[in-house]
Amino acid sequence: MKKKLNSILLIDDDKATNFLHEMVLNDMDCTEEIVAMESAIDALEYLKSTVDGKHPQPDLIFLDINMPAMNGWEFLVEYEKLDELKKGRLVLMMLTTSLNPDDEEAANLLPLVAGFLSKPLTIEMVEEVLKENFADLL
Repeated sequence: MKKKLNSILLIDDDKATNFLHEMVLNDMDCTEEIVAMESAIDALEYLKSTVDGKHPQPDLIFLDINMPAMNGWEFLVEYEKLDELKKGRLVLMMLTTSLNPDDEEAANLLPLVAGFLSKPLTIEMVEEVLKENFADLL
């Protein structure tokens, strides 16, 4: 039996996109838990929360760039301020429908961001992310 990630966090203001991405991840059976947040603010609150004295610490976050109230870039600024125990052991992938090459260039300059992908996620895209970032776990 192959090993799974503990948790994947989806952050996208579009409910249909989250639903589609959840379907892809469920079909792949690559994680124990999928948490979908429709705002970056809610995602930060989730990361700060505790269950049984522990923070969620997702292994992987797929983060949309263009969202109202707090966009993906603003989320990253606030995320950096979190205590290490709230960040967990994760790989952060930026997701977008943007065709602006500046977005990908900006993402590539941030050590926190492991990659930049165009939406929607596909099984092949997720397999590549897992292979590149979690080969030692899976």
